[in-house]
Amino acid sequence: MAKVEEEKGSADGRDDYTEDGSVDLKGKPVLRSNTGRWKACSFIVGYEVFERMAYYGIASNLVLYLTKKLHEGTVKSANNVNNWVGTVWMTPILGAYIADAHLGRYWTFVIASAIYLMGMSLLTLAVSVPALRPPSCGHGIKEGNCKKRASDLQEGIFYCALYIIAIGTGGTKPNISTMGADQFDDFEPKERVQKLSFFNWWMFSIFFGTLFSNTFLIYIQDNVGWSLGYGLPTTGLMVSVLVFLVGTPFYRHKLPLGSPFTRIFQVLVAVARKWNVPVPSDPKELHELSLEEYSKSKKFRIDYTPSLRFLDKAAVKSGSNSPWILCPVTQVEETKQMIKMIPILMATFIPSTLLAQVGTLFVKQGTTLDRRMGPHFEIPPACLTAFVTVFMLISIAIYDRYFVPTVRRYTKNPRGITLLQRMGIGLMLQIIIMIIACFAERKKLSVAREHQKFDQNDTVPLSIFILLPQFALMGVADAFVEVAKLEFFYDQAPYGMKSLGTSYFTSSIGIGHFLGSFILTIVSDLTRRNGHRGWILDNLNTSHLDYYYAFLAALGFFNFLFYLVVTKFFVYNADVTKSERGLQEAMETSPERVSTKGEALKTDPS
Repeated sequence: MAKVEEEKGSADGRDDYTEDGSVDLKGKPVLRSNTGRWKACSFIVGYEVFERMAYYGIASNLVLYLTKKLHEGTVKSANNVNNWVGTVWMTPILGAYIADAHLGRYWTFVIASAIYLMGMSLLTLAVSVPALRPPSCGHGIKEGNCKKRASDLQEGIFYCALYIIAIGTGGTKPNISTMGADQFDDFEPKERVQKLSFFNWWMFSIFFGTLFSNTFLIYIQDNVGWSLGYGLPTTGLMVSVLVFLVGTPFYRHKLPLGSPFTRIFQVLVAVARKWNVPVPSDPKELHELSLEEYSKSKKFRIDYTPSLRFLDKAAVKSGSNSPWILCPVTQVEETKQMIKMIPILMATFIPSTLLAQVGTLFVKQGTTLDRRMGPHFEIPPACLTAFVTVFMLISIAIYDRYFVPTVRRYTKNPRGITLLQRMGIGLMLQIIIMIIACFAERKKLSVAREHQKFDQNDTVPLSIFILLPQFALMGVADAFVEVAKLEFFYDQAPYGMKSLGTSYFTSSIGIGHFLGSFILTIVSDLTRRNGHRGWILDNLNTSHLDYYYAFLAALGFFNFLFYLVVTKFFVYNADVTKSERGLQEAMETSPERVSTKGEALKTDPS
C-alpha cells in the first residue's frame, strides 16, 4: 500500500507530472499516477494480441491459398508472399514519417487501423462471395490436375485487399510499439527499470495471438473453409481496435517534433555545401541552441560526440543562419545516431531473408510429407509455424526471468548482455537452422526415391514432424534476433525520431523478404539453365530445396562475418550508456524493483 501511495503523488504533496514531455490528446501535461505504465500498456498489448491473430491468420497460410485456390507454382506463390510481406514491413517508414512530422502516433494509428480493417473486410469478401472467389475444382480433383482458374477480376480484388492491408499496417506497426514504450517516463528511475522488460513482454504477449492463428485459424482454413478462416481474423481486428480505443484516457502522448527526414536532409545538405570548410578542434565553437530554447520547444539537447566528424561541418558557423546551411549540434547528433545504425540495419537483411523461409518454403515442404496424427486427424502444414511461437514464448520467458538476472551479476549490464551480443547469438542459430533444414530435406528426398514417390501429388511416407527442429529453433532464434533488433533500433534512435527508429526494424524485415524473393527467382532461373532440372520446381518431390537451404546457410555465414565487423566499430549513444549505469545502480540499491512485468503489475495502482 505504501508503494501505491508513493506513486500517486510526489513527496511534498504537489501533483506528480511526468518529466519527459508527455501530454494528453489536448496537449496538456499528464499526471504520472493517472496515466502510462503497465496500466496503459495493458490496452496496447491487448490490441496487439488480437491484431497479431488477424495478421498471421492471413500471412501464415497465404502461400497455400495461392497454391490451392489461385493455382500458383512454388516460385510464384513464394515470391508473391514475400513481396506482400515485404510491403507490409516497408510501409511503416511512411507511417513513421506521418506520425513524427504531422499527426502524432495516436491519430496516425487510429486512421491506419480504419484502413487496415477495410482491407481485411474486402479480403473476407474476396474469399466468400461466389462472384469474387475463385471457382471450385470439384470434389476429388487434386490441385495439380485442376484446370479452372480465377478470373483477372477475382485475382485483382484479392491482391487489392492484401495491399490495402499493407497500407494500413504501415501506420500501425511503427507506432503501436513506440506508443507502448512511451508510457514509461525515462526521468523516473522505477519506470526506467520497468521499461527494460517492456519489449520482452511485448513480444511475449503478442505471440499469444500468433499462436491462436497458427493453430486454430489455420485448421479452420484448411478443414472448414476460407470464408470463416478469414472472417474470424477480421472480427479479431475489429475487437483489437476497440480494446485500444477503450484505453485512450490512460495513454501518454508525445507531440510531433517535425519531419525527421527534413532534419536529416538539412544536415546532409549543409555538409555538402560546406564540404571544404574546416571543423574547429574545440566543439564549443560549433553552433548550438541554448537550453532555454530546447526547453520551450519541449525538445532534448544532445551533447557533442566525436563520431562521424565530417557531419560536424553542418554546425560550423559560416555567416548564414539558414537551416539548410547551419544546423545546431543536437540536430547533427540526431543525424549521426540514425546514420551509424545503417550498417547494423544492413547486416539484418539476410537474417530476415532466412526468417522468410518459415512462411513459404518451410510450409511448402510440409505439404509433401505424412501429416497424419492418429486415424482421423491430419495436421495442416502451416500449423507447424505454431512451434515457432511456442518456442519463442518459452525462450523469452527463460531469458528474462533466469538468464538476465544470472548474467547481470557478472557483466553489471542491466540487460545481462548487450543488445548486439543478443542479436549475434540469434544470427548464429539461424545458420544452424538452415543446415538442419538442408539435412531434413535430404532425408525426405532419400525416402521419396526409396518409395518411388516422384509425382507432384504423392505423399512421402515420412512424418511431417521431421521439420519440427527447424521450426522450433527458429522460435528460439527470434527470441534473440527480433526482440533485440526491435529494442536496439528504438533505444539508439534519438528522442524525436523514435518512430523512424522503429521503422528501421520493420524495414529490415521488409527488405529481407524482398531480397528473399529476388534470391529465390535468381537461383530458380540459374539452376534451370543448360537443360538442368533446377533446384526449385512446382514438384517438390523432385526439387533440390536441400541445395537451396545450404546456399542460404552460406549466405548467413558470410553475413555473420560482416555483422561482427560492423558491431566491432559501433559505439552506443552516450546518454543511453549513462542511463544503463544509472539503472544498474538503481537495481543494486533497490533489488525489489527488478524489471519484470509481474512485479510491475504488483506495484501498479491499477
